[in-house]
Amino acid sequence: MLTRRKLLQSTLALPVALHAADKARFLGITVMPEDYQVEGIEQVLRNVKSRAGANAVATSPYVMEPSDPQHGQRQPPIDAGAGGVRLLDRPLWGKRELYTSSSPSFVPNLKLYQGLAYQPSAPDNLTRSQGQIVRDFLRASKAAGLKTYFQIQSVIPPDYIVTSGGPTEEDKPRLPDGTVPKRRVGNTGSLASPGIRRYTEALITDLCQQYPEIDGIRMDWPEYPQYTLDDAFLDFSAPAEAAAKRLGFNFARMRREAGDLYRHLHGSLTDQELQNPAFALLPAFSRSPGLQDLGRFKAALMSELLSGFRTALTAAGGPKKELVPNAFPPPFAFSSGMDYRLAARHANGISVKLYTMHWPMILRFYGDALLAANPGISQALLTKRLADILRINDGPGHPNLTDYSYPGPETAHGAGVEAQRGKLRMAQKAAGSVPVYALAHGYGPLTDFEQRLGVAWSASQNKVWINRYGYLTDEKMDAVGRVCR
Repeated sequence: MLTRRKLLQSTLALPVALHAADKARFLGITVMPEDYQVEGIEQVLRNVKSRAGANAVATSPYVMEPSDPQHGQRQPPIDAGAGGVRLLDRPLWGKRELYTSSSPSFVPNLKLYQGLAYQPSAPDNLTRSQGQIVRDFLRASKAAGLKTYFQIQSVIPPDYIVTSGGPTEEDKPRLPDGTVPKRRVGNTGSLASPGIRRYTEALITDLCQQYPEIDGIRMDWPEYPQYTLDDAFLDFSAPAEAAAKRLGFNFARMRREAGDLYRHLHGSLTDQELQNPAFALLPAFSRSPGLQDLGRFKAALMSELLSGFRTALTAAGGPKKELVPNAFPPPFAFSSGMDYRLAARHANGISVKLYTMHWPMILRFYGDALLAANPGISQALLTKRLADILRINDGPGHPNLTDYSYPGPETAHGAGVEAQRGKLRMAQKAAGSVPVYALAHGYGPLTDFEQRLGVAWSASQNKVWINRYGYLTDEKMDAVGRVCR
């Protein structure tokens, strides 16, 4: 029987891959609890450290078990229906796609959450039978010489996992007309919600106290995720209105001008506008005082959110605990609220998502919405303009909107090399001296993954996180070891 002591001894004995200037390089791999629940801690760490050469890991404070469509969530995430083609590379419980349910890996300290609008999930039989494995993984990783991080959600209470949880009706982000977007990829809440902020700060405190092994926390989605056109026009919820008043923003003007542009794009868009090289959604925002304020307002909310997280992390774990937000890249960051300059005030590093399988999906979501609202416009012209705006290709991109879709497991993502490099350059320039990590995604065919990883590694000056272990075959692990030397 493999005892905890033997496990720690075995991981200490893992052979260390030789890498040049190891202190200057950073290679982290996100390993979800279900990965080591299925494969075992020792095997996972052998792959991560010896095969791939990683010197950091991130995991999350939950445990998982197989479920069914009525009670569980699909793994991997389905991304508003578009990601239904996505499959895992490393099977879970013998399957590359399945439905699962999750439970917290720990028993929360309820005193920390007393009187809060949101409460942590209650521990259950799965917590009691499997929860210890998260602590074992963190300890074994530390013993093997790896830095350890938690990844949690910023505004999807209870924040343990992206596919479960969400805000109350009052705390849902809203469009200028007060409605909730019909299609969203992530069930995130308003960045302005005091209830969500206080809950996540309490969770950070709880995790630091219960898992002192961690070196830091990676905060996912501390912004308004930008997947659909509607996402660009958030947030006009009641919490946002109260925050705007407190921060000195003219909420009525922001709502009026955002509503005017939204209505124009949903019924009055013409080919003449699209033919104008100056046409772009982002310049439209920057030319309008109210829309310009909306961008600054969302950035202010993001900054306040991270400031609260930083304060909680320092108070509970000390100043050396790292806060590392995951962020949308430019130009999506303009409308997400992720101002890298402001984020750098609170963060020890910022991970820029190069989730390139999402980029054609986003363009397609935008295009489908605009074509449906403006049936008379040219599809080819619209596609060209969207490609220009989103900057996901090198060169003109594809001619037809239908050429853009969520890539299957064996389809190359098609992201431009310079497009990826440019997004990292812009983020690092804004972040100043705070390091920007490339957050590369393991999904996709081997050759394409290796090429994208090479771009991320060189463009970030050898600072990469990879999401995630479940998309890394043994062959991809070997590729990581070759590229990230």
